[in-house]
Amino acid sequence: MSYATQTNITVGQRGTLEIVLFSAPITLPCCVFLFINGIMLFTLRSKQVFRETSRYILLFNLLCADTMQMALSQLLYLLAACRITLTYPLCGVLAMLADLTTAISPLTLVVMSLERYVVVCYPLRHTTIITMRNTAVAIIAVWAFSSLNIVTQVILLLDFPFEDLESLQMTDFCAKVNILLGQMSGLYDKGYSYFLFVSASVVVISTYIGVMIAARSASTDKASAQKARNTLLLHLVQLGLSRSSTIYNPLVIAISKITDRLAALRILSILYVCIFLFPRCLSTLIYGIRDRTIRSILMYNLCCRLSCHPSKG
Repeated sequence: MSYATQTNITVGQRGTLEIVLFSAPITLPCCVFLFINGIMLFTLRSKQVFRETSRYILLFNLLCADTMQMALSQLLYLLAACRITLTYPLCGVLAMLADLTTAISPLTLVVMSLERYVVVCYPLRHTTIITMRNTAVAIIAVWAFSSLNIVTQVILLLDFPFEDLESLQMTDFCAKVNILLGQMSGLYDKGYSYFLFVSASVVVISTYIGVMIAARSASTDKASAQKARNTLLLHLVQLGLSRSSTIYNPLVIAISKITDRLAALRILSILYVCIFLFPRCLSTLIYGIRDRTIRSILMYNLCCRLSCHPSKG
């Protein structure tokens, strides 16, 4: 995630007013998205039905990761916009935390897709397979696998001869691309990103096909199968958007070469919102609108409990 690369295009000295004008159009939508996600997280903890239903627990985990990733992304973006450099250790912690939460999203989408598959294809065994215990195990496994990736990256970084550096103070802005100091670190990061995207895509597509096949069975609830199929299709879209950040750096380089500075900044600002910020709020928009159980309570909370009334449930 090269939040700094976009800012590096702005060569030359900028005053405080220019920094504010440069950052405000990005920070405002981010604050709106963070507020909406925060309300959604509160909503998912406000009712017992949400706290004791597997798909809502998984959704809460997904939103937690997306909200943390959005906040960290914006922090790194603002540091770059303000031309604030950090030390390698501090930048490494922030970048690794952002990378950890980024990997949580596609893995959680995989688990959520499998849960929908079980609901449709094994309805009689759903309550024995999708239990609170199994859901907790799945969430722990997701975080453990993502953490293992971070540990591997740290081990690869330790092989870099930091003693050859004049100082641990970074000369560039804090971004993951700027702390992948060794060749092996860069190769591993690309390999892991591709492996994660391909593996998650295969699972989600397979569950989608499985649900479509099951929907043709006479014993299958057609309405439930149709709803599950639409949900899985949305999961696939979410997965694609969540991994679209991998194309950001090449786009930054290409756009900076063919356009002037002002035009490049405007285009890249829009891309940053679309690629990094909007996908992190997509889960709230999808479930907040589609799920009847969540919708009324979410609107009630968004209205600050003034004019909306939640339905009983």
